[in-house]
Formats: sequence, structure tokens, C-alpha cells
Amino acid sequence: MGRPYKFIDTISKCKLRNASILDLNALRKLEKESFEKDAWPLIDLIAVLTFPNVIRIKATENNQMIGFIAGDPRPNDGVGWVATIAVDSRFRLRGIGRALLRACERELNLPHIKLTVRASNQAAISLYEKEGYQTIDIWERYYNDGESALVMEKTL
Repeated sequence: MGRPYKFIDTISKCKLRNASILDLNALRKLEKESFEKDAWPLIDLIAVLTFPNVIRIKATENNQMIGFIAGDPRPNDGVGWVATIAVDSRFRLRGIGRALLRACERELNLPHIKLTVRASNQAAISLYEKEGYQTIDIWERYYNDGESALVMEKTL
């Protein structure tokens, strides 16, 4: 069996590689730890790891998944959506989220990138703003608990 992952980048001791269905259990754990009440159900995790054309990149350290991002390219609209991004809480503030975001943007290779973020998630909003994203809309009561989502966009 060949190498299942394409090497993408290295940040400090962290490596970025393409993720696959072999990462399902690690992704499930990361989603639950990162998003609690908003964690994707198992069927959505399987989909993001198997659907064609989805960009899926994992950050690993010592062969353990410590971060993940998925991008949904919509070339007919000229837009790519960041579907999810998460970094293990023990590894935050090391540039891993930024590296994942930049790698996903490169792989999407579209003129506009959009994402949604909880209106209360100031750490994520700050990262996105520093990376050139601007709030373009608010989706009221988007999350299960009724919190609104900011829709942010970056033009490349």
C-alpha cells in the first residue's frame, strides 16, 4: 500500500497533509473537542472525508491529528467555502489554524473564499480578519443554540 497522504507543508514540528477516510476517528474526536454542541454527526464526517473535490487537510504532530480544515469548491460560482476548521486546544496559538487556512485557500484556488463563524468566537474572527476576511452578512439563529453566524469573505 502506497502513501495515502500528499505532503503539503511543515509548520514547526507540525506537518500538513491531505486527510482521508483513514482519519475518521481522529477527526471525530477533534470535532467533538472543538465544537461540542456543533460537532458534525458521523455521516457528515464520512462525507467530508470521501466526497470528490472536497479539500481536506490535516495538521499532524508525531503522527497525531492536531488540526483539520475542509474546503468546498464551487467553481461555477467562483467561490470556495471553508466548511470546517479546528485545532486541538492544546496546540492553539502556534499558527496551525493560519497555516491550515492558507493551505486550504491555495488548494481551493478560487477568487473568493467564504466561511461562517459564531458571532461570539472572537479568537477565530480575529484570525480571519488578520488573514483578510471581512464580514459580509449575518445569518441569524444559525447555530443549534440560536446564536448567529457571521459570514466572512476574502477576495484573493
